[in-house]
Amino acid sequence: MHAVVTEVKVDASREEEARKLLHDVVAPQAKQFDGFVAGRWLRALEGERGVAVIFFSSEEAAHAAVERASSEGPPPGGPATMQSVDVFEVIAEA
Repeated sequence: MHAVVTEVKVDASREEEARKLLHDVVAPQAKQFDGFVAGRWLRALEGERGVAVIFFSSEEAAHAAVERASSEGPPPGGPATMQSVDVFEVIAEA
């Protein structure tokens, strides 16, 4: 299994808008990716950082998701800006 880890910066003054976009658009779209297994979206308790960890059944599916996320990214002028996106091999679970 592989995971795509994405870090975003969320405009603190637009947090409600960011949450709505996440629940209404981002998470449902992620579920449609080939090889999608599960996803978790996290927000730092302090600051403007958000992290998404999305699990895929294969490395190929994870890389395809990264290509799509990198080309589409958050909407221009939206409440979040992408800081980084990387593919990781899942080497242990608990």
